[in-house]
Amino acid sequence: MSEYKDTSIPEPLVFAPAHQAAQQLFVLLHDNAADPAQLEVLKKNLMKAFPQAVLVLPYGPLRSEEAVHHWFDQTELSEYNYIGRVERALPDLIRYVQEVQAHFELTGEATALAGFGQGATIALEASLAQPDLAGRVLAFSGCYARMPTEAPPATTLHLLHGENDPIVPSSVMQSVHNQLAGLGGDSTLDIASSVGHELHEALVKQAVYRLQTCVPLRSWKDALNELQSRMASDQPASSVPPGTTLH
Repeated sequence: MSEYKDTSIPEPLVFAPAHQAAQQLFVLLHDNAADPAQLEVLKKNLMKAFPQAVLVLPYGPLRSEEAVHHWFDQTELSEYNYIGRVERALPDLIRYVQEVQAHFELTGEATALAGFGQGATIALEASLAQPDLAGRVLAFSGCYARMPTEAPPATTLHLLHGENDPIVPSSVMQSVHNQLAGLGGDSTLDIASSVGHELHEALVKQAVYRLQTCVPLRSWKDALNELQSRMASDQPASSVPPGTTLH
């Protein structure tokens, strides 16, 4: 994407399977004022759990100093301009993810966006702005730029948060989770006690567990619809379709 072609911004870090075609794609987005090194524990856990996946860790397209990157302009950031700045950051990120998907011949269903802090905000908003962008979103210690009024139809959201987060209170995430449920969205919420605004290993391990065990709601609905259709026509039902390729 255009901003990543800025020569002052390092190229994204890419980790791909050595001897097989990638079956899944994880795009990992760091918090504000950080860089991909912040996501090392998440990267290691995902590589161990999903050796057939390719992991991509881009740098925020704005840099204020060495190893201090931003997804959008932080100058005089306030509640009045926050949403607009987040929205302006989305098209380039979406385009970049789509380019990576095309390169590795992977679909949105086989893609997961994972972000921490403002990286989580960008991931959540991108999946809402482009409904076919990702089958999963892992949002660590981050929230939507504003309370969602719709739920992404093709994305399972895993919200992972610290109970003592001073930046985004856990009560806010509970409200978001309830809002998504009311909108018919597919989401899970895990809150770790005695954890603040941090990419805690307990949350990372829970994220992997969610990826490995949660069958997306849309898969259950598809299976139920097929079963009902077969029963109505007195035809034998086929096997239940599998979940996403992230299982």
